[in-house]
Amino acid sequence: MLTSLLGFTAVAALLTVSPGPDFAVVLRTALGSGRRAALCSALGIAAGCFVWGLAGAVGLTAMLAASEVAYDVLRVAGALYLMWLGVQALRSARRIRAGRGSARPVETAVGQETAGGQETAGDEVRLTPLRAFRTGLLTNVLNPKVGVVYMSLLPQFIPHGASVIATTLLLVAIHAVLGVVWLGSIAVAVHRARAVFQRPRVRRRLDQATGGVLLALGAAVGFETAR
Repeated sequence: MLTSLLGFTAVAALLTVSPGPDFAVVLRTALGSGRRAALCSALGIAAGCFVWGLAGAVGLTAMLAASEVAYDVLRVAGALYLMWLGVQALRSARRIRAGRGSARPVETAVGQETAGGQETAGDEVRLTPLRAFRTGLLTNVLNPKVGVVYMSLLPQFIPHGASVIATTLLLVAIHAVLGVVWLGSIAVAVHRARAVFQRPRVRRRLDQATGGVLLALGAAVGFETAR
């Protein structure tokens, strides 16, 4: 059992540090809404891992993979969501360029919460922790590739005779913890370097970059689904 856990931890660590939508979402949240919101996004992504892990343990992931229509619908939904997040980032960059974006420290800006779960600081909209958590959760849950990876990878590390559900959740917990540590370190690093990242020009460039990445990822998923 210990050998299986160590082997999975090594593989999960490689998957965790690979750039992807999770990294882009947490970076974007850290830049626009601060450390706490970014950490909540990371927790939402981790919660999404448990959703997929539990779905795989009870066989729902296999059913999804077997249904081409259901799989494609979920992929299209995920692609549209990533593209929407990308558009939001590009809009933020445009506001900053127009001189309307706030360059105040995101952790100390005083805002008013809106009905949509967001806060306004000056003219800039910041995600509340709950909204950031939901963004991270949806980013993961609407990505069926996570379920497919779990379905193909996790069984290799479940010892013969072990409880499938319990061992699956344990492996997912390892992956989730690694993800929170990695993405959380990104959030903390951005916070510590906030004096640099909150310069309007730097913020604008980073928003443009993360927005472009999210749009490209969403478009790639959509194109692959349409083929």
